[in-house]
Amino acid sequence: MTTTVTRPHTVTARIDSPDSTPAPAVYTATVYMNTARHSFDGHQHHHPLAEATRPDDSPLRLVFHASTRIRNHEDAADAAFTVGNHQRPDDNGQRWPTDIRSVSVGDVIKVTGPGHWIIHLSVDPTGFSAVPEPTNLTALAGTRATSRH
Repeated sequence: MTTTVTRPHTVTARIDSPDSTPAPAVYTATVYMNTARHSFDGHQHHHPLAEATRPDDSPLRLVFHASTRIRNHEDAADAAFTVGNHQRPDDNGQRWPTDIRSVSVGDVIKVTGPGHWIIHLSVDPTGFSAVPEPTNLTALAGTRATSRH
């Protein structure tokens, strides 16, 4: 004798938890202020540079999430330039410290992108150009002012 058994229908669903959502790609920018006298002519490899820091002297790292606005390292450098000129905060709401001069021609912006790929970009009169990693780093003294030289 055979007996009929009714099975309930099985439904399989994928439920994404907040932990399984991939984080957006992130670009981090570090600004090195050119402390050479008369550096408005642009960055030179022998110019001394000082890393921009927060008022408590901790490193200032600007964060930008990959988006239609931030597609590459140069876009992230441009966004850092904008933050460094008090035009807006970074993507985490961090603003440029008021006791550091604005980002200017001759400064260098280090951008670390997705996959930890790093490039150093000199702020030029019209855009950016790639430069070697700075080696002539100095203390921030002299750049914690609202005016230049």
